[in-house]
Amino acid sequence: MSIHNNDKPKSETLQCRIEGMDCPDCAAKIEKVLSELPGVTEVNVDFAGEILSAQVLLPDALKQIHNTVRSLGYSIAEDTHRVTSVLRVEGMDCAEETALVEKALTGLRGLERFDVNLMTERLTVVHDNSALPVDYLIAALDGVGLKAASFGESKEVAGFWLRHGRLVSTLLAGVFTAVGLSLHFIYPTGPWEKVVYALAILSGGWYIAPKGFAAVRHGALDMNFLMIVAVVGALFIDAWDEAAMVIFLFSLAQVLDARAMDRARHAVRALMELAPPVARLLRDDSEITVVVDQVQVDDVFRLRPGEKIPLDGEVIDGRSAVNQAPITGESIPVDKAVGDTLYAGSINGQGSLDVRVTHLVADTTLAHIIHLIEEAQAARAPSQAFVDRFARIYTPAILVLAILIATIPPLVFDQEFGDWFYRALVLLVIACPCALVISTPVAIVSGLARGARAGVLIKGGVHLENAGHLKALAFDKTGTLTMGMPQVQNVEAINHTSQEELIHIAASLESRSEHPLGQAIQEYAQYNGIEPVAIDEFLSLTGRGVRGKIGRQTYLLGNHRLFEEQGLCGPEVEAILDAREREGKTVVIVGNSEKVLGLISIADSVRPSARDTIVRLRNLGVDHITMLTGDNKGTARAIAEQIGIDDAKAELLPADKVQAVTDLVDKYGKVGMVGDGVNDAPAMAAATTGIAMGAAGTDAALETADLVLMGDDLSRLPFAIRLSRATLRTIRQNISVALGLKAIFIALAIPGYATLWMAVFADMGASLLVITNSLRLLRLRDELASSKKYL
Repeated sequence: MSIHNNDKPKSETLQCRIEGMDCPDCAAKIEKVLSELPGVTEVNVDFAGEILSAQVLLPDALKQIHNTVRSLGYSIAEDTHRVTSVLRVEGMDCAEETALVEKALTGLRGLERFDVNLMTERLTVVHDNSALPVDYLIAALDGVGLKAASFGESKEVAGFWLRHGRLVSTLLAGVFTAVGLSLHFIYPTGPWEKVVYALAILSGGWYIAPKGFAAVRHGALDMNFLMIVAVVGALFIDAWDEAAMVIFLFSLAQVLDARAMDRARHAVRALMELAPPVARLLRDDSEITVVVDQVQVDDVFRLRPGEKIPLDGEVIDGRSAVNQAPITGESIPVDKAVGDTLYAGSINGQGSLDVRVTHLVADTTLAHIIHLIEEAQAARAPSQAFVDRFARIYTPAILVLAILIATIPPLVFDQEFGDWFYRALVLLVIACPCALVISTPVAIVSGLARGARAGVLIKGGVHLENAGHLKALAFDKTGTLTMGMPQVQNVEAINHTSQEELIHIAASLESRSEHPLGQAIQEYAQYNGIEPVAIDEFLSLTGRGVRGKIGRQTYLLGNHRLFEEQGLCGPEVEAILDAREREGKTVVIVGNSEKVLGLISIADSVRPSARDTIVRLRNLGVDHITMLTGDNKGTARAIAEQIGIDDAKAELLPADKVQAVTDLVDKYGKVGMVGDGVNDAPAMAAATTGIAMGAAGTDAALETADLVLMGDDLSRLPFAIRLSRATLRTIRQNISVALGLKAIFIALAIPGYATLWMAVFADMGASLLVITNSLRLLRLRDELASSKKYL
């Protein structure tokens, strides 16, 4: 075995405007053709915005893209220097760093726009690469104390001080502060107390002061600078112990805050680690291990028992049970054989499988999920808008209040300056809204990550909040509440015919049929070990059925009309027909030239989990549940009664489904539409929340739905709603904690009951409480999955 571990080729993001597209089909055509070019991945064409974006891996790929687009009859706008760069900015733990990024970049020549994602430490910049190269962007960020690098570049292994310097400085500050306090009690008038406190302030402020002064140079008053002011102010009034305690507690809080934020980020980062970085390819009868970036479509790799699956593919040899829980959330392994699809990140069972690659590493279902989650993280939730508005007002207001507290009582009321100056310093410490700013995004990231682990993909905070407020749900019938495949439900043999003989005749007559009903009969016969035989003198009777000979006997198979024409329908046959049709089933009659031999009822089977899912949704307080179908009223009524839905709308065209959903929105406000994400796209778009199920491997469903159930399992829906509600509850708790603590300490600071170190402890403690509370979402219990483990 050999290992090929070449360096991963550096990718660049191309973004340009395409002219001449007349309809969405044009965009789809360009996407399809460009995706087949070597060295071009993640192709996306936005028809409405006329924007093409792609990852370019090979040097000559850019020229190929331009030539290919022009060969298709479209033109690329001549803006060859406009690019999109993605940078990772280290150490972004609070809104202060976001403000620093804005200060550093705003006004730069060649900058078009940028977006900061605090939770992923990702900065996306659209800029003119000739006027503003990436190196200039990195230098601008370095000027405000932020370290940045191109996203995806491997990090150099940092030395001990770079990795642990902040922790060491914090520990030193703590030790010096403790020594200073000890000296205060042992030698109250000794000269060394202030020296030790000074060492504590220098060590604790080693990382804080540079960031604070960098912020001031760019006109931003961040928490680091406010802490510097508080410490200097404490020294000014000779409160050395307070100054040392403040800098130590603030430094400690930043270390703990960074660790907690890293844990929240790791919840999503862990998804990226689901698939292994290498694949074992089969070439020339030998196994060669290569990194997944070098694997091409149609390469064949081998899976051994217990291994993770590196890429999406199709089984070409072998049989095994595969754990798809990381992708679909299914708690029970799924049997896989030749022709079945495998997803990257799934885990092979006890068998060995040879798999043909169907998607490149950047185009796997797992890659799509991660990409959509990252986009969802960047999207702002409605509650975040309130937080942002409040934060913009809160900090300036507290700063003004601190100035007034420090000046008015001494100047107007002849109060002691030192006392009121100290109270103003306490207010300065309380001025940063860090806990409030992260209260929403950290909860949303935790909720998104927990959902992804359970096979539920929620595409942004707004959809997560909408799902938590759903008052009504509309379900498509076929393929959603039902299996989407006709199956034999009843076999009723009459006139001294056995069931086995009846199925034998029916399967033989249907052996040449491609009709779904004929396929259902053949599958039923195969399942029961009944082999069909050859048919002679076969004849299709259009609109009625078929006729053929088995041996010397002529047999008929068809609908009610066929046997009425033959005069073979008696009271017994009519009674069975009437009963089964009332149940919403399609009845196939089998007979010969003399009599009816039996009836076979066929229907689309209800999903085993459908009824329980409806019950659980009602228990969650979903007020109204309706079923929408294009099927006939009898079938719709029968299915609805079987699964416990009171309202069933039948014989609907796609436009009728849209109108039905619109009516529900007018009546209930927040409405979800559950379908397959493709055929039901118009109705899903009309709903507050479009929900697609069975979407693993289906690009269209991943793109069109707001909430995606990756597995073909309806029982994921109640969990998704519970998760959404739990996330909303956590956001409300976080905002309440952040605002509540601020209000309490403002009330304590003005009359002089709060100290500096108490304010620091409360402010950073609030941030830790918010993050810890949000991380609880990662442990939200999936009741159904837990119960399945014991079945």
